[in-house]
Amino acid sequence: MRYQKMWPNPFLKGFKVTSQVILGLDPGLRHTGWGVMATDGQNFSYIAHGVISPREKDLSVRLRVLFENLCEVIDAYQPTMAAVEETFVNVNPRSTLKLGMARGAVMLAPAIKGLDVGEYSPNKVKQTVVGVGHAGKEQVMTMVRYLLPHVNRETLTADAADALAVALCHAQHIWAEKRFGAQRIEQ
Repeated sequence: MRYQKMWPNPFLKGFKVTSQVILGLDPGLRHTGWGVMATDGQNFSYIAHGVISPREKDLSVRLRVLFENLCEVIDAYQPTMAAVEETFVNVNPRSTLKLGMARGAVMLAPAIKGLDVGEYSPNKVKQTVVGVGHAGKEQVMTMVRYLLPHVNRETLTADAADALAVALCHAQHIWAEKRFGAQRIEQ
């Protein structure tokens, strides 16, 4: 999968030079959502989103596909930081372990590219973006569309919306740290 370099983004007109470009990631072995947005504080601008869906059966090949595709996304959109949604523990320990491997591959791509990577629990992301820690997928998607009005509504999937929500959550926490001097509170 090749991504056309789309920088500078036309939606960033009027943004300060100090804008941060954030890559949000929602890891999964079957579908990994990614979303890129910019912020100069409290203002947000949508840049791009997508889903990486490896079709290979072999786990090691799937992890390589995730890693390589994310490296291409990073090269195309040049984010200044990244954020990843933490995994939750499933009933099936084998599934949890495999999801953890996917998360590792997803975290490795921005780390190798020299980006700081923030981590947020699903409840923290929902609390920050929707206002309710146990919000549903549709509520998250609605708020992402509201906060990033230029997002392509036709191609926005639940995985990509979750990734953009992670980026929005990171933007809010970075802004709060700068504004109030507070350290990020991990859940």
